[in-house]
Formats: sequence, C-alpha cells, structure tokens
Amino acid sequence: MDLVSILIIGVGLSMDAFAVAMVKGLCTKDPRFRFAFKVGLYFGFFQAIMTLGGYYLGLTFSSLINSFDHWVAFILLSAIGAKMIYEGFQPKDLSCEVEPSTDLKAMLGVSIATSIDALAVGISLALLTTNILSTSLIIGFVTLILSIIGVMIGKRYAALIDNTAEIVGGLVLIGIGIKILIDHLI
Repeated sequence: MDLVSILIIGVGLSMDAFAVAMVKGLCTKDPRFRFAFKVGLYFGFFQAIMTLGGYYLGLTFSSLINSFDHWVAFILLSAIGAKMIYEGFQPKDLSCEVEPSTDLKAMLGVSIATSIDALAVGISLALLTTNILSTSLIIGFVTLILSIIGVMIGKRYAALIDNTAEIVGGLVLIGIGIKILIDHLI
C-alpha cells in the first residue's frame, strides 16, 4: 500500500479522535499544548495498537478468504465509513459538566472507543500488501497530530467542525474501500 493511501486512511480513522479532542478543547478552560499532546498521545497510541491488533487478527483468517479478500476489505471499510457518516449526522451534546482530564482512567475508555474502527481497518489491511508496523505508526502519528490540533481549535470551533469531521472521515474510508475493490477487479 502506498504512503498516500496510508495517510488518507490515517486521516479517516482519526476523525473520531479529532472530534473527541475538539470537545476536550472546548471543555478545557485554557487548553495548553501539554494537555493537547497527552490527549493526542493516548489517541495515537491506541489507533496504532488497534490497527496492529486487527492486522494480526486478520492474518488468522486471510488464507480462508484469500479469493475474495478485496470484497471483505471493501465491505469493512464501507461499513465503517457509513457508520461514521451516520454518526456525523447525529446531534452532539457539547455541554461541559466537568473539566476534562488526561489521566489513565479518564482516557482509557474514550481511547479504546475512538480506535475500534482501527481494529476493523487492521483486519482489512491483513488482506493487502503492506508493512503493518510502519502503517500502524503512520496511522498513530496522524491521529496524534490531528488530536493535538483538535484540542487546540476545539475552544473556538468544536460546534462547527464536530459533525463534518466524522462525515468526511466516513467518506474517505468508503473511498479507500472503493479504490481497493477497483484495483483488484481491474
């Protein structure tokens, strides 16, 4: 898989984390870079680990589905993309009841929740030719950077960008799924 495709997948996968990071920025009285970096580090780490885990899970089944693996990758990416688009059209509660924290207890659940899609994408990556270590690191790094940006702009723009980010991320993943399908059919 080429670098551009990996970067595009990384951007698509990071949209959930980006949206949550913006809400954290919105709810933090004065978000500093250190706070944003910690949020990004959690989200990026879990995106990378879940992608890697999904890949190895997918390898377990790849020999069974080798003849139609491109369809599996297309269906998984399209389903994740459709879910993200659907969630992007749902109203969001941007109210802040407590100041957000970056301790392990506060970040673990939300980091796992925002990276579940990466697990499914990792499964589909097992069906393609890619260096999974570098791919996972790139996806994690893209998520780290976009999460930092999300926190920093969240104070000002979260209500405007939140839904749009998920919709764009969903469209990107569907586009990658279509590209994989076309590459294998042509």
